Amino acid sequence: MTTHLTTDQMKQFVRNHFEDFVNKRNAAVIHKNMTSNFYDHDGPGGKPTDANGDEQMMVGMYNAMPDLHLTIEEMVAEGDKVMCRNIWRWTDLASGKKMQFHGFVLWRFEGDRIAERWATVTPPTEGTSWTATQATAVHS
Repeated sequence: MTTHLTTDQMKQFVRNHFEDFVNKRNAAVIHKNMTSNFYDHDGPGGKPTDANGDEQMMVGMYNAMPDLHLTIEEMVAEGDKVMCRNIWRWTDLASGKKMQFHGFVLWRFEGDRIAERWATVTPPTEGTSWTATQATAVHS
């Protein structure tokens, strides 16, 4: 099955998913946004998983990184896929240091939901502090 969504609709869907799933800490939204047979090729620990595995991973991240925030830096879409370049930022609880990692995520749509995910992320590093203005900067 292919998607009936336009590239602009898919991009907005991904923006909304990241906002809900990461920034608003609504891990359960993954079950609404993903197909019933969703497959994450690069889940926790780099191992394949399903929506349940990704939901558990995010709950763990919420607990370890209470101020976790994702910013979409760039996004492109073609056919049934959307690619994002993201920055994840948080404060390390033990040290108080501002931390970040960068990543690329490729999403494939089926119908009006996400069916597959591939991701590559950098190791976490100490990052610069950021403001709410930077955190809300989402480019299409």
